[in-house]
Amino acid sequence: MLGREVAVAVGLRSRVLGLALLDRERAGAGLLIPRCRSVHTFGMRFPLDVHFLDEHGRAIAVHRCVPPNRVRSERRAVAVLEIPTPSVASGGELERPPT
Repeated sequence: MLGREVAVAVGLRSRVLGLALLDRERAGAGLLIPRCRSVHTFGMRFPLDVHFLDEHGRAIAVHRCVPPNRVRSERRAVAVLEIPTPSVASGGELERPPT
């Protein structure tokens, strides 16, 4: 996804926890959560870039640098890609990719 090799959350536990409770190194390149429109960052130890994807795997909304203890949703999404934020930037802004 997006030029990265990421794990796919298939079981209930991996879908509910996502990358929570992991340190940045164990989180790897990220996590793809199919059939998902909403994620939380409760239990996260680092900020995430959250990419909401359409049925073709294209980003329809991106939330950058989402800190712990937040919820982000996109009703049009069919999957979510969680990626550890590479560097600390200011505040989890919403970015809409060009159509």
